[in-house]
Amino acid sequence: MMADRSPYHPPVKRSVTISGHQTSISLEPLFWDMLKAASDETGLPVNALVAAIDNERLASPTPSGLAGAIRIWLVERLRAGGAT
Repeated sequence: MMADRSPYHPPVKRSVTISGHQTSISLEPLFWDMLKAASDETGLPVNALVAAIDNERLASPTPSGLAGAIRIWLVERLRAGGAT
């Protein structure tokens, strides 16, 4: 995270492409930074990583929204000992 940015910054909307369709996702900059770091660490482009998270989300019996699923995925990754 950049030193001059508060972790309490409001969400920022960005566009991603999932399965050929553009959608926008609003995440706090902290989560965008974590998602980019996870993308770099896994070698997957951000769009591909978001698509994989979306597939996991949709397979859940009670799927959350996509932004929430990304946050949950990132926190679970930290809990499991992944970098980011």
